[in-house]
Amino acid sequence: MSEPGDKGSARIEKLLTVFAGVFLIGGLFLEKVGVQLLFSHLSYLFAYLSGGYFGVVSAFGSLRNKEIDVDLLMILAALGAAYVGAPFEGGMLLFLFALSNVLQNHALDRSRNAIHSLMKLRPSVVQIRDDQGWVTEDVDAVEPGTVVRVRPGEGIALDGEVIRGESSIDESSITGEAIPVLKYVASIVYAGTVNQSGSLEYRVTRRSSDSTLSKIIRMVESAQSKRAKTQRFLEEAERHYALGVILLTVGLIIFPPLLGDISFSDNFYRAMTVMVVASPCALVISTPAAFLSAIGGAARLGVLFKGGIHLERLAEVDIVALDKTGTLTGGRPKVMQVHALSGEESELLRTAASIELHSEHPLARAIEEAADEENLEITEPCDFQSFPGKGAKGKVGDRMFIVGNSPLLHEHGIDWNGEVDEHIEAALSKAYTIVLVGELTSVGGSLMGFISITDQIRPEARDAVEQLKTIGVKEVVMLTGDNSQVAEVIRGQSGVDQVYAGLLPEDKVRIVEELSMRGRVAMVGDGVNDAPALAVSHVGIAMGAAGTDVAMKTADVVLMSSNLHHLDHAIGLARASRRIVKQNLAFALGVIVVLVICALTIGIPLPLGVVGHEGSTVLVCLNGLRLLRFRNHQQQH
Repeated sequence: MSEPGDKGSARIEKLLTVFAGVFLIGGLFLEKVGVQLLFSHLSYLFAYLSGGYFGVVSAFGSLRNKEIDVDLLMILAALGAAYVGAPFEGGMLLFLFALSNVLQNHALDRSRNAIHSLMKLRPSVVQIRDDQGWVTEDVDAVEPGTVVRVRPGEGIALDGEVIRGESSIDESSITGEAIPVLKYVASIVYAGTVNQSGSLEYRVTRRSSDSTLSKIIRMVESAQSKRAKTQRFLEEAERHYALGVILLTVGLIIFPPLLGDISFSDNFYRAMTVMVVASPCALVISTPAAFLSAIGGAARLGVLFKGGIHLERLAEVDIVALDKTGTLTGGRPKVMQVHALSGEESELLRTAASIELHSEHPLARAIEEAADEENLEITEPCDFQSFPGKGAKGKVGDRMFIVGNSPLLHEHGIDWNGEVDEHIEAALSKAYTIVLVGELTSVGGSLMGFISITDQIRPEARDAVEQLKTIGVKEVVMLTGDNSQVAEVIRGQSGVDQVYAGLLPEDKVRIVEELSMRGRVAMVGDGVNDAPALAVSHVGIAMGAAGTDVAMKTADVVLMSSNLHHLDHAIGLARASRRIVKQNLAFALGVIVVLVICALTIGIPLPLGVVGHEGSTVLVCLNGLRLLRFRNHQQQH
């Protein structure tokens, strides 16, 4: 099937299709009113030339590559119809084939361009501050560091950090979340979102071409060019199938007249009809029509698939493995208590915050924020060393400190008595995560105290886990580096089937590999700390990745929002895509079988065969387009 390479050739194909229809009707009219056949034949000739132009171009391109495609079948069938004195039928075939291609390309363009509608939300100019005050500047000319002003109701043109003002921002174009997000000083804003209530000033952090919105569009375009396994199989099979149809047609032309008293003209006409109805157009378009629509529609809701193959794989998932921090929980841990065994609690918190200054773990951020709230002076540590999944150590002044979990401190020779254990157990029973702080000396070390931190479970977590099971996920498990007491509390609150606690990054990889022996596993994490586990899973899903470059690069599927219902939507969409592909394939194959049987037995007119063939092709495209509007249960209500 011909696919115009740009808008210009697409317009030409539409125009030629119109000409083909006009000349076809003109030829039929001239033939019916009884004018000289020359004029009607000339009109049919122009119908052939305009209706078959792109088909001939595509067919010759395939032949140069030593391939046979559907376009060649249509051209041969049309020429065959003209040869047996049925030029109208041949012209009708080419006209409907061209019209079908136009409709298909229009449908697929809707899928490919669905995400580009977001660009309309981004203004082309912005108000920037310079030495003369506020001036208007083209968006593409604005450099990072520039201060931009945005008024209520205006779109945000560039990624940046708020430096003045407070307002609600509609981020649905990026994250798919309908509820506006309050932004204030130090908040991050994204290009393509809409300022609602207040006036803001923000400092640009990325050029226009590097904005989160631009990256989303590039990612979707790349995803739509990556074919799913089913699509690649059908495209490969098309070439062999088309050759088989040609050989069948040749056989139908040659052998029946040799076996009985059959008119060559009638037999040839029937062979041309079989060639048309056996053509695999609808089969070939079945998969891309569905997957392109799904990828485009999902992107507008903040779910990014990096290719049709990942959409296909997500539909096969049996087990979902969820990281705890930032996935099942809110990802914004908060210090609840500082327990110093000796000295001041503020000094213990200051020391821990200093050591955690270079750590990327969410618990480290919580400790830093608590120190900031108390206006404690945080010191840059020396000789810093990180222990992934355990903690970190470093020097503050001339003293060496270590911050982390119990196994890490025990490994460094720090022990404590049963009374401290009782305090720790009491905190753990409240689902607090415990971070221990110790000092290392040349003769060993001592425990200075511990910090209790909590990270609340997401309010939608339990409902989202239940929804996963409703749509067919057999098992939902939680993986966490936290201790088993906290993990069990979160298990009870979230409704997951099983928890694996006390895990290091390499342990998560091992658990995912073990789970993979029971079924296909989707690993859901933040795309950074969970990168190894994401890589070994059947499908890796990064959650809450708006503006996070590492998360976008790591996972196969990116959920821009932190709402767990977007995970339900992604899996539900993948399964709906699989259903529609199966429907399309069954329908397309069924139409081919019925039409071929009818053509070989009772004999059907070529125009009826053309309508059946092209009609089925358009119908599978329209069926696939339904995925542009897919909504799961939660979005419908």
